[in-house]
Amino acid sequence: MNKADLADALSEANGLTKTEAKVIVDTFFNEMVETLARGERVEIRGFCSFYVKQYKPYVGRNPKTGETVQISPKKLPYFKCGKELKERVDY
Repeated sequence: MNKADLADALSEANGLTKTEAKVIVDTFFNEMVETLARGERVEIRGFCSFYVKQYKPYVGRNPKTGETVQISPKKLPYFKCGKELKERVDY
């Protein structure tokens, strides 16, 4: 399922136009992205949580040449599945 499929399902289930449903889906995901960009956590009870993990700089290795490379610090989004979702999928 992609964003368009989600908007279609939302419009069918709630009697919205496809344009209205698309705006709702886009707003939802944009707010999630902006919240994560501020370093805050997004939690959807029973489904999942998203948060930003911070990684310290470290020395890596180029696998092709074997040369050591300094990796700069970075922040990456992290997804953690909720208990109810695991149970529903029969994890």
